[in-house]
Amino acid sequence: MILGLALFWVGAVLFLNGIWLMGKIGDREIAVIDVFVGGLTLIVALYFAFGPGANAASIKAAALTLLFSFTYFWVAWNRWNGADGRGLGWFCLFVAITTVPVFLDTFAHAKSTWDIWFGISWLSWGVLWFLFFLILALGRTQLTRSTGFLCMLQGIYTGWIPGYLLLSGLMPGGPVPPPT
Repeated sequence: MILGLALFWVGAVLFLNGIWLMGKIGDREIAVIDVFVGGLTLIVALYFAFGPGANAASIKAAALTLLFSFTYFWVAWNRWNGADGRGLGWFCLFVAITTVPVFLDTFAHAKSTWDIWFGISWLSWGVLWFLFFLILALGRTQLTRSTGFLCMLQGIYTGWIPGYLLLSGLMPGGPVPPPT
C-alpha cells in the first residue's frame, strides 16, 4: 500500500510540474506540491531504510527514492530563492546516469508485468532527468515546453495510474524495490 501512496503523489507532482513548465502555474505556487511530495517520499525512503524488515533491497529502494525527494526539494528551493537551476541541472545529469544501470538491472531480473513497467518507468524518468539537465545546466530552453508535456504524460503512466490501481486493490503487489 505504501507503494501506491508514493506513486499516486509522484504522479501528481510530475503532472503539475509539467503544467508549470508550460507556463500555466507560477514559480512560487508550484513549490507547494514539490515540498509536499518531497517530504512524503522522504518519509517513505526513511521507512524503507530504517523500518521493520529493512534489508539490502529496501535500503537500495530508499537510496533511489531519495533521488526523487531531493529533486522535488531542490525545485521548490529554486522557485523560492530565484536560482537559475544550473546546480539542479547537474544533479539531474547524475540522476539520469544513475537510472541507466537501474533500468538495465530491472529488465535483466524482470519476472512480471510490474517489473517490466518498473523498468520502463526508470527509463522514462531517466530521459526526463536528462532533459532537465539539458534545460537547466546547458540552457537548452527550447526544450522546456516539450519537457513539460513529457513530464505531464509520465506523471500519468509512471505514477498516477499505477498508484491509483495499487491503492484501489486492482493491482496486487508491485515491483521490488518500490519506485517513487
